[in-house]
Amino acid sequence: MTARDVTFVVNNLRDLPALPSVVLDLISAFGRDDIDVTTLADKMSMDQGMAAKILRIANSSFYGLAGKVRTVRQAVLVLGFDNARALAVASKVIDHFAGAHRARIAEFWRHSIATAVCARSLARHAGLDHDAAFIAGLLHDIGRLVLAVGFPDEYARVLDACAADEATLHEAELRILGVDHERVGQMLAEAWKFPPVIRRAIGNHHAPAGADLADIPGVVHAANAVVLALDLDGATHAAVPPLLDGAWDRLRLTDSHLLAACRETEGQFEEACRLLMRSEDHER
Repeated sequence: MTARDVTFVVNNLRDLPALPSVVLDLISAFGRDDIDVTTLADKMSMDQGMAAKILRIANSSFYGLAGKVRTVRQAVLVLGFDNARALAVASKVIDHFAGAHRARIAEFWRHSIATAVCARSLARHAGLDHDAAFIAGLLHDIGRLVLAVGFPDEYARVLDACAADEATLHEAELRILGVDHERVGQMLAEAWKFPPVIRRAIGNHHAPAGADLADIPGVVHAANAVVLALDLDGATHAAVPPLLDGAWDRLRLTDSHLLAACRETEGQFEEACRLLMRSEDHER
């Protein structure tokens, strides 16, 4: 496959199954002041898989509420709507791609969950929407998963080229597939009608531009680098990407913020994986 086949890659995105409508509704509600929390909670209740996951999370040792939460409405009240929404979206998106074992699904989601946890921590220290940062961090590499699932042989060649230090991931994707995972991820986010700031975080997480350095895309950019430096996910093709000049300053983050985010990420990572990933995926 060469660069001239980029249209073929893009067209294949259209064959991906759409996210469930309840997930799209929850994601589109980020940043809006006119949301009807009760209606969205009821929609979450009607999705049996989502409701079961929310209740399992709410009753986990992570929140210290074992056996006390029996309905999604109670979970929303106890966890807070923003937190419950972020967890519900995360678990549903992970389940949506759960059959993609050819793409080293467990390794992929471990990195994505670690980035989500770190992004939430950094966003909180930066005074930004930490639940939106969590979702953007979780989905920042979704383009990699799409390419690996849609073009497994070609993407294996991409990873082999990276392992042999023949190219960066971006260079290898462009050379072999004709498109990189950032562009694919952004196109998918646009097709799924994600809020603009989450689209930009997915599409520009290696190099946020302008004002985005001080917003959610900048948080995800920093979190991705921090997580790879911490080596939490055990990824085999994971060079630490450089941080853009001024990334920390634009987010008004200090060394103490970084240390706190590292501690929080390391402390919450394994439990977040256990709660959000299906047990069989977590064990792979």
